[in-house]
Amino acid sequence: MQFSSKKKEHALVFLKSTLALAVASACHSWVGAQTLDEVVVSASRTGQRSFDAPAAIQLVDRATIESAGPQVNLSESLNRVPGLTILNRQNYAQDLQVSIRGFGARSAFGIRGIRLLIDGIPATTPDGQGQGSSISLTSTDRIEVLRGPLAQMYGNSAGGVIQAFTRDAPERPEFGAQYYVGANGMHRADVQYAGRINGYGLVADYSTFSTDGYRANSKTERKQFNGKLSFEVQDRTHVNVVVNQFDMPLALDPLGLTAAQMAANPEQAGTNAVSRGVRKEVRQNQIGSALVHTLDADRFVSARAYYGTRDNVQYQAGIPPATPTGAWVGLNRVYYGAGLQYNAQTRLGATPLTWVAGYEFDRSRETRKGGAAAVGVKTSTTRNEDNQAENSDFFAQATARVSDHVSVVGGLRYSTVRFSSDDHFLSDGNGSGATRFDATSPVLGLTYHASDSVNLYANYGKGFESPTLVEVAYRGAGVPAFNTSVNASSSQHYEVGAKWAPSPRSRLDFAVFQIDSTEEIVVASSTGGNSTFKNAPGTQRTGWELSGSTLLTPHVRATLAASMVDASFSQTFTSGANTVASGNKIPGIPQSFVFSEVLWSQQKLDTGKKASTLGSQAGIEFTQAGRLFANDVNTASADGYATFNLKASHGWSVGSGSLTTYARIDNLTDQRYVGSVIVNQASSQFYEPAPGRNWTLGLRLVLPL
Repeated sequence: MQFSSKKKEHALVFLKSTLALAVASACHSWVGAQTLDEVVVSASRTGQRSFDAPAAIQLVDRATIESAGPQVNLSESLNRVPGLTILNRQNYAQDLQVSIRGFGARSAFGIRGIRLLIDGIPATTPDGQGQGSSISLTSTDRIEVLRGPLAQMYGNSAGGVIQAFTRDAPERPEFGAQYYVGANGMHRADVQYAGRINGYGLVADYSTFSTDGYRANSKTERKQFNGKLSFEVQDRTHVNVVVNQFDMPLALDPLGLTAAQMAANPEQAGTNAVSRGVRKEVRQNQIGSALVHTLDADRFVSARAYYGTRDNVQYQAGIPPATPTGAWVGLNRVYYGAGLQYNAQTRLGATPLTWVAGYEFDRSRETRKGGAAAVGVKTSTTRNEDNQAENSDFFAQATARVSDHVSVVGGLRYSTVRFSSDDHFLSDGNGSGATRFDATSPVLGLTYHASDSVNLYANYGKGFESPTLVEVAYRGAGVPAFNTSVNASSSQHYEVGAKWAPSPRSRLDFAVFQIDSTEEIVVASSTGGNSTFKNAPGTQRTGWELSGSTLLTPHVRATLAASMVDASFSQTFTSGANTVASGNKIPGIPQSFVFSEVLWSQQKLDTGKKASTLGSQAGIEFTQAGRLFANDVNTASADGYATFNLKASHGWSVGSGSLTTYARIDNLTDQRYVGSVIVNQASSQFYEPAPGRNWTLGLRLVLPL
C-alpha cells in the first residue's frame, strides 16, 4: 500500500491527532508549570524558552533518555521528535540512518546533511559527515533538535541540527551504575562519577556495550568514555573541558538482503557477508574546550577549540568480479577546529535587539588506503592518498522585538568549504584533485506573539550541502579516485508554524514546510560496500509536523509526534542506464511517521524530575511508519509498519540515593518488517530487517557520596 498517495488518509491521521491533543489540552488547564519553561539554545545561539523560539525545535530531557531504553542508540529517545527519522539498521558497522525532513536519507553509513554538536563542539567534520555514536547517552542531560530555515545558520547542513549537552556536575558528589541485559545477547554496563570539589565540577562516565545481533554476522563490541571538567576563571569566565574516547574493536556487518532473502529468512546475513569477513573497527579520541566570558549583564563572548583523531578500517564484500575475495578500506583522520562568538542585547532606537556574530573554522586531514582482502584479512594495497577538508564560516543573526506582538529574526552565513586529495599510489595522479564550494545562506523570519499561549511564525532560509569526502571517494562503477564531478546542493526552505499552550502543562506545536533543492546529492550506485554519488537536477519536499504533550491527570501524560513528507524528484534525469522520472519519490524517506505514548506514574508528574523517578511507572508506545522506497526508479520499496512497545520501571529510595529497575518489550505484536533500506543497492540487497519481539531489563543505582 502506498500510504503517501492517499491524501485523504493523511488528512484523517492529522485531523484525529490534532483533535485528540487539542481536546485533551483544553480539558486540563489546572496543572502546574513546566512545559513552557524548557530552555533551548540552538535556534538563536543563546538561551530562550522553546515556546518562544521562532522555529521548529524540540528538547528531549534526561528523564526521557533514561526511560527510553539502554541508552545505546539515538533512535531510542529521538523517535518522539517530528520530522526527524532515525532508522535503527541493526548494523553497528554502518551506524544509524538519520534524516531530518528527508535530508540525510541517502547515507550509506553515518550521518550526512545534519549538523551534530556536543557541548557546543562539532561532532560533524567540515565536509558534513558525522557519527551518532559520538554522543554518549549515559551522560547526556538533554538533546535539542532544530529543523527548518534557522538551521541553515549552522552552515554545511541543510537538514537540521542535533545538539547534545553533557550533564552538569551536582553540588554533592554521587556515584552511579547501570546494567542492562536484553534479547540477542545484549549487555550494557555503565559507571559514572559526578560532583563538585573545591570549585571544580567533574562528570566521568565509562560505558560498555555488546550484542550478538538480531541477524547473522552482526556481533558488536563497544567501549566509550565521556568526561566533562567545569570550572570558573575569576567570577565571569566559565570553562568546560570535554574528553571523549570511543572504541569499537568489533562490528560485524550483515549487509542488506534481497526481497527473496528477506522472505526466506530475515535473520540471515547478506550475500558474502560471512564468507568475506565483512566488518568494521573504529577508534576515536577527542578533546575540546568551550569558554564563556561575561562582559556585563547584556554581553558575553564564547570560544571553543577541539582536536581529535579517528582510525577506521572496514572490510567489505567487494565489487565482483574485480574483487572476488573482498576488499578493505582504512582511514586515519586528524581533525581540529576553533570558533569565536559574541552575543549582545541592546536597543535599536526603542526596539529591543538580541544579536550574535561569530567565526568558525574546522579542518580534517585523513590518509585513505584500500585494497583486496581475503576473509577479512588484507592481501594487497591498491590505494594510498591524503584527503583534506576544511570550512571557514562567518555568521551573524539578530532578533528584534518590533512591537508587543511582533518579532523579526534575520541572519546571514558565508561558508567556504575546500576539498583536496593527493594520490600517492597512481603514477599518473588520476586519484588527485581539489574543489571548493562557496555559499551565502540568508534566513529571515517573522513571529506573531498572539497571546501568552499562542505564537505564530513564518521563516525562509537558503541552505547548501556539500558532498562528503566519502561521497567523492569513488567515480562511476566504484573506481577509487577523487570525484570532482559531484557538486554542492542548494536549497530554498519555507516554513509556517504555530505553538499553542492552552495550559502550563499542555502544548501543541505544528509546522508546514516546503523545500526546493537543486543539484541534490543522490546515490548513483551502491555495491560491495562502495557507493558512488551524483547530482539530481531538482527535488521538492512538502510536509507537516505535529507534536504535543498533555497531562490527562496528575499521574497520566499523553505524548504525540506525527509527520508526513512528500519528497520527490521535480525533474527527470538519468542515473546509469536508468531514467528517473519527475514525480518519483526520493528513496530512503518514510513517507509518514507517528510516535505516541501514554505514561502512567505512581508519583505525580508535576512534582519535579527527582520525585517522579521513585515509585512505579508504566507506559505504552505506538510507532507507525509509511512506505519506504529503496531506489530512485521506485521499483523497489518496503511496506509501512505499526508496532507497540511496553515499558515499566520502579524506583526505591536507598538512603539518600535511589535504585531503579527497568523493563521493556519492543515490537509487542512480533511484526516482521523492514527497518531501513540501502538506497540504490546494485545487487538489489536493499533491505535491512528489523527484529521481532524483543526484551530489555535494566538496573540503575545512584548513591550520593
